[in-house]
Amino acid sequence: MMKVLVTGGSGFFGHVLIEKLLARGYEVRNFDLVTSDEHGNRVEQLQGDIRDYDAVKAAVAGMDVVHHNVAQQPISKDPSLMRDVNLGGTKNLLDACAASDIRKVIYTSSTAIFGVPKTVPIRTETEATPAEPYGRTKVACEDLCRKFIDDRSLDITLVRPRTILGHGRLGIFQMLFEWIREGHNIPVLGSGDNRFQFIHADDLAGACILAADRTGPAVYNVGTDRFGTMRETLEALCRHAGTHSKVRSVPMAPGVFFSKLMSMAGMSPLGAYHNLAYGKTNYFDISTVVQDLGWKPRYSNEEMLIESYDWYLDNRDDVLTGKWSAPHRSAVKQGILGLAVRLL
Repeated sequence: MMKVLVTGGSGFFGHVLIEKLLARGYEVRNFDLVTSDEHGNRVEQLQGDIRDYDAVKAAVAGMDVVHHNVAQQPISKDPSLMRDVNLGGTKNLLDACAASDIRKVIYTSSTAIFGVPKTVPIRTETEATPAEPYGRTKVACEDLCRKFIDDRSLDITLVRPRTILGHGRLGIFQMLFEWIREGHNIPVLGSGDNRFQFIHADDLAGACILAADRTGPAVYNVGTDRFGTMRETLEALCRHAGTHSKVRSVPMAPGVFFSKLMSMAGMSPLGAYHNLAYGKTNYFDISTVVQDLGWKPRYSNEEMLIESYDWYLDNRDDVLTGKWSAPHRSAVKQGILGLAVRLL
């Protein structure tokens, strides 16, 4: 039986990935700061810090495949912690994997490595141009992975997802969903005609599992194949919700300036990447993952955003009372944005 380690398995995407691995009949171990009881006794739980090499080494022991998902996210706004967790933790993991008999490592990277791209679509060979601390740590992690591939013959595949939705993925979307639930108008930067691509967690998990089946290092950009503009996506959600919310344009330059200023002042939950990316056209060319792995996404932008909104409505009380420890399933402090949206 295949033995698989998932780092960050108590988080939103880690939970989805574990369910997919269990459905394949694999033996799964979760390594995370916080253990999870959502899988019952079907998953071995190891509590530990990715920055602790001895704990990581123990987690890797006896495994065949490792899916590495632990990361400090942009919403933390702590560059030092991002570097310690993202880069330092990844080095610990790769050192432990290289010292063990690990057949394959899947490293979950990020679209943030490209910042605001100069050209689209973004291809696997497109040069990384990170524009904020989180993206820079992810680039450093990718470089580290390549070093372990070259110097220590570790079989690593880099999977770069677009922004993930589905299965209760909230983060900053919790604000959006709450605003729509209350019937407030929803801002877009500029005209909102920037094309923007998401990825459903189920589709991403499927791509990661298929990538683990393939021998040899590779790089895959992963996103849906059905997406339109940011305005179109949000308008579809507003129509579905039926709360009379409308999409309203905010002038691009003043909107970005205000958002950055409020973030720097600690009055907004948005991180630097959010302020940079969501008003710009940003999407992947996914032809490599489709051709290499025979992978095809099931969900469109509109379908996954609507599913996430419906999940929020069904689980809102649990979200607001802090039932889940994972930040992607927790309520966000809206700060000044909660006031600003009421003025639209």
